[in-house]
Amino acid sequence: MEQNKDINEFDIPLAKRTYLKNTNGILLKRLLIYSPLFLLIFSIATLRLIRNLESGPLLNLNSQVERNYDDRILGHLPYNEISKEKLVFIEPNISVHVDMKDSLLKMRQEAIKDGVNMVFLSGYRSINLQKDIFYSLKSVRNQEAAERARVSAPPGYSEHSTGFAIDIGDATQRETDFEKEFENTDVFRWLKKNAAKFHFKLSFNKNNKYIDYEPWHWRYEGSIEALKVFETSNRGS
Repeated sequence: MEQNKDINEFDIPLAKRTYLKNTNGILLKRLLIYSPLFLLIFSIATLRLIRNLESGPLLNLNSQVERNYDDRILGHLPYNEISKEKLVFIEPNISVHVDMKDSLLKMRQEAIKDGVNMVFLSGYRSINLQKDIFYSLKSVRNQEAAERARVSAPPGYSEHSTGFAIDIGDATQRETDFEKEFENTDVFRWLKKNAAKFHFKLSFNKNNKYIDYEPWHWRYEGSIEALKVFETSNRGS
């Protein structure tokens, strides 16, 4: 009995079952709960990245197409033929757009005052006439279309059909008519210095990458209609 009493005097704690928190399990549950959200965010970010990578070259390509796509044929821009009601004669066999007449004649008068004598070689040309010029000379000279287009526009692609273009020569050096040597004449030098005052511009200069240099070929840009006609050409130059 004494022994049992001694044993009971000790305070022996009861055994308790404790549970340790399973951190790995909790983390797994949280991952399972939030994984769809993470997947959605990752997918959106990936799609945006792909679109940005693709849109850059595409935008550059589109802008390049816009710059280059202007309906050129063999380097020449298309032009509508002027209605006959807007044509006036300035000389026998030479007619021009009525908007251009006064400035053109005034320019010649001013040149005469400076001792420079210009002649008008060609003004308005119909599409049918341009067709004859382009294909006939191409055939006679045994030239391919691309070669002929360097010096003559295909029908429907000539500035002359608008009535706003004029070919000019020097009355004292007729051998330079329609020749590059025209740039060495007094008339050309005068035009380079004064033509802009009368709203005339050299159409095909030495820097033109499509068409051969034509120092005799000038166009009028002194009216709203003329500016609209040559807007595409001026934008690309």
